[in-house]
Amino acid sequence: MPYVDGFVLAVPKDKIEAYKALARTACAVWMEHGALDYVECIGDDVPYGELTSFPRAVMAKEDELVVFSWIIYPDRKTRDAVNAKVMADERFKSFGMPFDGKRLIYGGFTMLLRASDMAG
Repeated sequence: MPYVDGFVLAVPKDKIEAYKALARTACAVWMEHGALDYVECIGDDVPYGELTSFPRAVMAKEDELVVFSWIIYPDRKTRDAVNAKVMADERFKSFGMPFDGKRLIYGGFTMLLRASDMAG
């Protein structure tokens, strides 16, 4: 069963171009090392909720955008191997972090359901 890493983070609006450059590099690196898919999304309709919300989860400020991302792997074992290679990849050495990593939410998930698996 496929395995998914998911991420939610806040990126300052004035650093979104730097984040996009980082995301393009990250996508290439993860895919080269064995990920099946790599997706980055910028929040467009993410209201600040009373109790819970994406902006609240990452303590997003007025001048920040919420980013929601995921990477798909064939399985957990492949994910662990891919991430080890990614962390050692030299291409990330030239990038600064255009966001506050302390407010990054991430985790690994076993896939429960996928529509493409259910279609004939």
